Amino acid sequence: MTFFGFGQSAELELVLSDAESRRRVEHKTEEGKKEKYFLFYDGETVSGRVVLTLKYPNKRLEHQGIKVEFIGQIDELSGLSSARSIFYSLILFGYFLRATVSRRLNDVVKEMDIVVHTLSTYPELNSSIKMEVGIEDCLHIEFEYNKSKYHLKDVIVGKIYFLLVRIKIKHMEIDIIKRETTGTGPNVYHENDTIAKYEIMDGAPVRGESIPIRLFLAGYELTPTMRDINKKFSVRYYLNLVLIDEEERRYFKQQEVVLWRKGDIVRKSMSHQAAIASQRFEGTSSHSEAKTPSQPAENNGRQ
Repeated sequence: MTFFGFGQSAELELVLSDAESRRRVEHKTEEGKKEKYFLFYDGETVSGRVVLTLKYPNKRLEHQGIKVEFIGQIDELSGLSSARSIFYSLILFGYFLRATVSRRLNDVVKEMDIVVHTLSTYPELNSSIKMEVGIEDCLHIEFEYNKSKYHLKDVIVGKIYFLLVRIKIKHMEIDIIKRETTGTGPNVYHENDTIAKYEIMDGAPVRGESIPIRLFLAGYELTPTMRDINKKFSVRYYLNLVLIDEEERRYFKQQEVVLWRKGDIVRKSMSHQAAIASQRFEGTSSHSEAKTPSQPAENNGRQ
């Protein structure tokens, strides 16, 4: 953990009350590296303490107060420029804790990134996807996926049925496309990322042939679908069916699917959460102890 010091006189640290027992999960940093962060679920209480350690106990540290914030953040991209929007919402993209010691000349800040997961229940409506596509007098196929909504460790089951084949197809695959959208109005930026390429056929099909699909999602780094978070951020997923002929021409059809996070823990009741909501972050130093109430932790977010 990195310390932000007051010159050479003091150090500031954020310590969670359940740091030893709380689960950690891997998450990519802005540099693309994988780091482990503390994991919280929606409805949980965030509690701990701020530790301020003076290196020279006989000296005083002048400040105007210590505060702790729970922050959700969206990084907006527009071309080569970027802007940062900080907000509080029921659904957040990025989370971190921030402790600030207010001083006359310059504030001293310590931040801790965390991961927040929203757990969902099985959707009441989850119809299958059926569609016929093709090129007139050349290719006509019918594809079917068993559901339109999948949890992150689900299995996509389906089939491709060839009704008409008059072009020489040599290869067929399904791609999982992740599309992130940031910004508003004319300053909207889209970024597509191919999460997976899954081969389902190698060789030329014939009329009447049926190709099965069975794609396991657990092996890929996926997040739930997010729609218009703070009206500035969205994440959507598409199944892209791709056919390639012998002349390397590509024929494809995209279909959006919804991904959701299935609970893997026993959810604590909201009454239990209310009972422990009185927990607070406590600030301590080598000289004195100060108690600072924690900020409202609206962490019903998804990540």
